[in-house]
Amino acid sequence: MSLGILVALPEELRSLSKIKMHQGECLTLPNNILVSLAGTGAKNAEKSTQQLIAAGAKQVISWGCAGALAPHLKAGDLIIPKLIQTQSGTKLSTHPLLRKNIINALANQSYFEGPLLESSSIVSSAKEKSALFNDTSAIAVDMESAAAAQVCQTENTPFIAIRTIVDPADFNLPTAVSHSINPEGKVNLVKLISFIICHPSELPSLIQLGRHFKIANKKLKQISPLLAQVSTS
Repeated sequence: MSLGILVALPEELRSLSKIKMHQGECLTLPNNILVSLAGTGAKNAEKSTQQLIAAGAKQVISWGCAGALAPHLKAGDLIIPKLIQTQSGTKLSTHPLLRKNIINALANQSYFEGPLLESSSIVSSAKEKSALFNDTSAIAVDMESAAAAQVCQTENTPFIAIRTIVDPADFNLPTAVSHSINPEGKVNLVKLISFIICHPSELPSLIQLGRHFKIANKKLKQISPLLAQVSTS
């Protein structure tokens, strides 16, 4: 059975393959794995999930990074949630057998299974993360998994999310990130450099964010070979 993987960012794609893709493309990797480079946000995730299923995916994984809401999570921690919670409060269950198979493939590696919350924008501040954690009890947040889960529910397609933490709950994302990122989630380097020149105090936290992302992507790359073992059949 074909496995479909939804990836938002080119940087996250590198944890799966060195293949070059454009946003909106859906390509086949070895081991009969389909991958779609969606871009960020719910609309892109919905479109790419539909694309994966139309291309033959019989099960779908939302793959990539997430922000921590729970204070005990650190950069690189692995999230395999039982529930995806939409912004409206709807709770969508992930597929139990697909989850079990990936967890079994992980052997003794640690992971967390608390709820993953949907957000329509980047959750930047530690204060906002704390408020969301207190209000929802979700342990992490991303922008794509809920939309993908809803499409899979409609299409009766097994779905799970596999995410690694980039920014811990007490980490304030640099303003430079939201200033320089476009709607597709790509960083405009000219805007980023210009902002840093005007706000040099942002540089240390931007460097720290880069370190966090490297740790998170390293974890994804470490477990990516296990995906070929995942199947609901």
